[in-house]
Amino acid sequence: MIKACLIMKILLLIGLFSQSVFSAEVGPQQLMKQTTDKVLSEIKLNLDDYRANPDKLSALVEEVVLPYFNFVAMTNLALYRHRNEFNDEQKARVVDEFKTLLIRTYSMALLEYNNQAVNFLGMIGSVEKGKVKVKTEVTQVGGAAIPLDYSLRRGKEVWQVYDIQVDGISLVTNYRSSFDREIKKNGVEGLIKLLNERNQ
Repeated sequence: MIKACLIMKILLLIGLFSQSVFSAEVGPQQLMKQTTDKVLSEIKLNLDDYRANPDKLSALVEEVVLPYFNFVAMTNLALYRHRNEFNDEQKARVVDEFKTLLIRTYSMALLEYNNQAVNFLGMIGSVEKGKVKVKTEVTQVGGAAIPLDYSLRRGKEVWQVYDIQVDGISLVTNYRSSFDREIKKNGVEGLIKLLNERNQ
Protein backbone atom coordinates (compact mmCIF):
# COMPACT_ATOMS: atom_id res chain seq x y z
CA MET A 1 0.00 0.00 0.00
CA ILE A 2 1.39 3.39 -1.00
CA LYS A 3 1.61 5.60 2.07
CA ALA A 4 -0.86 8.47 1.99
CA CYS A 5 1.77 11.01 3.03
CA LEU A 6 3.98 9.97 0.12
CA ILE A 7 1.12 10.38 -2.33
CA MET A 8 0.32 13.77 -0.86
CA LYS A 9 3.88 14.99 -1.33
CA ILE A 10 4.40 13.89 -4.91
CA LEU A 11 1.08 13.75 -6.72
CA LEU A 12 1.22 17.49 -7.20
CA LEU A 13 3.90 16.82 -9.78
CA ILE A 14 1.50 15.01 -12.09
CA GLY A 15 0.91 18.44 -13.64
CA LEU A 16 -2.41 20.10 -14.31
CA PHE A 17 -2.75 19.62 -18.02
CA SER A 18 -3.18 22.90 -19.86
CA GLN A 19 -5.49 22.70 -22.87
CA SER A 20 -3.16 25.00 -24.77
CA VAL A 21 -0.26 22.54 -24.67
CA PHE A 22 -1.78 19.10 -24.04
CA SER A 23 -2.28 18.11 -27.67
CA ALA A 24 -1.80 14.72 -29.33
CA GLU A 25 0.62 16.52 -31.66
CA VAL A 26 2.93 17.41 -28.74
CA GLY A 27 5.29 14.64 -27.66
CA PRO A 28 4.33 13.07 -24.30
CA GLN A 29 7.61 13.90 -22.57
CA GLN A 30 7.59 17.47 -23.88
CA LEU A 31 4.03 18.09 -22.75
CA MET A 32 4.69 16.59 -19.32
CA LYS A 33 7.64 18.94 -18.83
CA GLN A 34 5.69 21.97 -20.07
CA THR A 35 2.73 21.28 -17.84
CA THR A 36 4.80 20.37 -14.78
CA ASP A 37 6.74 23.64 -15.11
CA LYS A 38 3.45 25.49 -15.53
CA VAL A 39 1.76 24.04 -12.46
CA LEU A 40 4.79 24.45 -10.23
CA SER A 41 4.94 28.12 -11.21
CA GLU A 42 1.21 28.51 -10.48
CA ILE A 43 1.48 26.85 -7.07
CA LYS A 44 4.52 28.86 -6.04
CA LEU A 45 2.71 32.10 -6.85
CA ASN A 46 -0.67 31.27 -5.33
CA LEU A 47 -0.21 28.55 -2.70
CA ASP A 48 -1.39 30.70 0.21
CA ASP A 49 -4.53 31.64 -1.70
CA TYR A 50 -5.32 28.01 -2.52
CA ARG A 51 -4.70 26.93 1.07
CA ALA A 52 -7.12 29.60 2.23
CA ASN A 53 -9.67 28.61 -0.44
CA PRO A 54 -9.46 24.83 -1.01
CA ASP A 55 -12.70 24.84 -2.99
CA LYS A 56 -11.06 27.17 -5.48
CA LEU A 57 -8.22 24.69 -5.94
CA SER A 58 -10.62 21.76 -6.30
CA ALA A 59 -12.53 23.67 -8.97
CA LEU A 60 -9.28 24.37 -10.82
CA VAL A 61 -8.24 20.72 -10.69
CA GLU A 62 -11.63 19.53 -11.89
CA GLU A 63 -11.75 22.04 -14.73
CA VAL A 64 -8.22 21.47 -16.01
CA VAL A 65 -7.49 17.81 -15.24
CA LEU A 66 -10.70 16.06 -16.27
CA PRO A 67 -10.25 16.19 -20.05
CA TYR A 68 -6.76 14.71 -19.87
CA PHE A 69 -7.19 11.75 -17.56
CA ASN A 70 -8.85 8.56 -18.73
CA PHE A 71 -10.94 7.80 -15.66
CA VAL A 72 -12.72 4.90 -17.35
CA ALA A 73 -9.39 3.17 -17.96
CA MET A 74 -8.27 3.98 -14.42
CA THR A 75 -11.45 2.50 -12.97
CA ASN A 76 -11.15 -0.64 -15.09
CA LEU A 77 -7.58 -1.14 -13.85
CA ALA A 78 -8.72 -0.76 -10.25
CA LEU A 79 -11.72 -3.09 -10.68
CA TYR A 80 -9.66 -5.69 -12.58
CA ARG A 81 -11.61 -8.98 -12.77
CA HIS A 82 -14.76 -7.31 -11.41
CA ARG A 83 -15.03 -4.72 -14.21
CA ASN A 84 -17.61 -6.79 -16.13
CA GLU A 85 -19.87 -7.23 -13.10
CA PHE A 86 -21.20 -3.66 -13.38
CA ASN A 87 -24.09 -2.71 -15.62
CA ASP A 88 -23.82 0.54 -17.59
CA GLU A 89 -25.55 2.63 -14.92
CA GLN A 90 -23.43 1.19 -12.09
CA LYS A 91 -20.25 1.58 -14.15
CA ALA A 92 -20.99 5.27 -14.72
CA ARG A 93 -21.54 5.77 -10.98
CA VAL A 94 -18.35 3.98 -9.90
CA VAL A 95 -16.29 5.88 -12.49
CA ASP A 96 -17.76 9.15 -11.19
CA GLU A 97 -17.04 8.28 -7.55
CA PHE A 98 -13.50 7.09 -8.29
CA LYS A 99 -12.88 10.23 -10.34
CA THR A 100 -14.01 12.39 -7.41
CA LEU A 101 -11.74 10.47 -5.04
CA LEU A 102 -8.70 10.93 -7.29
CA ILE A 103 -9.39 14.61 -7.94
CA ARG A 104 -9.64 15.32 -4.23
CA THR A 105 -6.41 13.42 -3.65
CA TYR A 106 -4.70 15.58 -6.29
CA SER A 107 -6.09 18.76 -4.76
CA MET A 108 -4.85 17.82 -1.30
CA ALA A 109 -1.44 16.97 -2.75
CA LEU A 110 -1.14 20.42 -4.27
CA LEU A 111 -1.71 21.97 -0.85
CA GLU A 112 1.31 20.04 0.47
CA TYR A 113 3.75 21.59 -1.99
CA ASN A 114 7.16 22.24 -0.38
CA ASN A 115 9.57 23.18 -3.20
CA GLN A 116 9.96 19.67 -4.56
CA ALA A 117 11.45 19.46 -8.06
CA VAL A 118 11.11 16.91 -10.85
CA ASN A 119 13.74 15.54 -13.25
CA PHE A 120 12.74 13.95 -16.56
CA LEU A 121 14.60 10.72 -17.29
CA GLY A 122 13.31 9.74 -20.72
CA MET A 123 10.47 7.74 -22.15
CA ILE A 124 9.74 4.12 -23.05
CA GLY A 125 7.08 2.74 -25.35
CA SER A 126 5.97 3.88 -28.80
CA VAL A 127 4.52 7.26 -29.73
CA GLU A 128 3.49 5.77 -33.08
CA LYS A 129 1.53 3.00 -31.33
CA GLY A 130 0.02 5.53 -28.94
CA LYS A 131 1.19 4.09 -25.63
CA VAL A 132 4.16 5.37 -23.61
CA LYS A 133 5.57 5.75 -20.13
CA VAL A 134 7.25 9.03 -19.21
CA LYS A 135 9.86 8.41 -16.49
CA THR A 136 10.67 11.06 -13.90
CA GLU A 137 12.04 11.38 -10.40
CA VAL A 138 11.01 13.72 -7.61
CA THR A 139 13.86 15.27 -5.61
CA GLN A 140 13.45 15.86 -1.90
CA VAL A 141 15.56 17.97 0.43
CA GLY A 142 17.54 15.62 2.67
CA GLY A 143 16.11 12.48 1.08
CA ALA A 144 16.54 10.15 -1.88
CA ALA A 145 14.80 10.97 -5.15
CA ILE A 146 11.52 9.10 -5.68
CA PRO A 147 10.78 7.50 -9.09
CA LEU A 148 7.48 8.76 -10.49
CA ASP A 149 6.34 7.44 -13.87
CA TYR A 150 3.30 8.33 -15.98
CA SER A 151 1.55 5.88 -18.30
CA LEU A 152 -0.25 7.60 -21.18
CA ARG A 153 -2.35 6.56 -24.15
CA ARG A 154 -3.15 8.68 -27.15
CA GLY A 155 -6.87 9.32 -27.57
CA LYS A 156 -8.60 10.80 -30.58
CA GLU A 157 -7.40 14.30 -29.82
CA VAL A 158 -5.16 14.23 -26.75
CA TRP A 159 -2.79 12.06 -24.78
CA GLN A 160 -4.38 10.84 -21.55
CA VAL A 161 -2.86 9.54 -18.33
CA TYR A 162 -4.30 6.20 -17.26
CA ASP A 163 -1.91 5.29 -14.44
CA ILE A 164 0.88 6.70 -12.29
CA GLN A 165 3.62 4.56 -10.74
CA VAL A 166 5.18 5.75 -7.50
CA ASP A 167 8.50 4.06 -6.79
CA GLY A 168 7.37 1.21 -9.05
CA ILE A 169 3.93 0.82 -7.45
CA SER A 170 0.83 1.61 -9.49
CA LEU A 171 -1.35 4.25 -7.87
CA VAL A 172 -4.48 2.95 -9.61
CA THR A 173 -4.01 -0.78 -9.09
CA ASN A 174 -3.10 0.01 -5.48
CA TYR A 175 -6.86 0.32 -4.97
CA ARG A 176 -7.47 -3.12 -6.49
CA SER A 177 -7.26 -5.21 -3.32
CA SER A 178 -9.57 -2.91 -1.32
CA PHE A 179 -12.08 -2.81 -4.20
CA ASP A 180 -11.93 -6.60 -4.45
CA ARG A 181 -12.58 -7.05 -0.73
CA GLU A 182 -15.51 -4.66 -0.72
CA ILE A 183 -17.17 -6.22 -3.78
CA LYS A 184 -16.78 -9.73 -2.37
CA LYS A 185 -18.22 -8.59 0.97
CA ASN A 186 -20.98 -6.19 -0.07
CA GLY A 187 -21.30 -6.46 -3.84
CA VAL A 188 -21.13 -3.85 -6.56
CA GLU A 189 -23.50 -1.47 -4.78
CA GLY A 190 -21.43 -1.81 -1.62
CA LEU A 191 -18.33 -0.50 -3.40
CA ILE A 192 -20.23 2.43 -4.88
CA LYS A 193 -21.64 3.27 -1.45
CA LEU A 194 -18.20 3.05 0.18
CA LEU A 195 -16.65 5.42 -2.39
CA ASN A 196 -19.55 7.81 -2.01
CA GLU A 197 -19.11 7.86 1.77
CA ARG A 198 -15.38 8.54 1.43
CA ASN A 199 -16.11 11.40 -0.95
CA GLN A 200 -18.43 13.06 1.57
